[in-house]
Amino acid sequence: MSALPPCPKCNSEFTYEDGSNLICPECAHEWSAQEGAAAAAEGPKVYRDAAGNVLQDGDTVSVIKDLKLKGSGGTVKMGTKVKNIRLVDSDHDIDCKIDGFGAMSLKSEFVKKV
Repeated sequence: MSALPPCPKCNSEFTYEDGSNLICPECAHEWSAQEGAAAAAEGPKVYRDAAGNVLQDGDTVSVIKDLKLKGSGGTVKMGTKVKNIRLVDSDHDIDCKIDGFGAMSLKSEFVKKV
């Protein structure tokens, strides 16, 4: 039995071939076999800040614009330094703790490396 790649949308391991396409029975996502091979060959995701600098876990970054917080009604001001960031693979790329606000997630497009 050949090892088919997992679904790129839901990571289900129950994918199957239908002609030249691969199909996921759990989320009904379809993609070409060549597309799946190219995505697997890309390697790990590279996170970049607003200026294009590569970010790594433990870096210190600065917020480049005022960010309104949903729910609490506060605002993270431009220039706020955030130390010891952690990179995650989700919609918001950075998990961090900001003094006065606590733990939160930020998008890498709104920060620059210090």
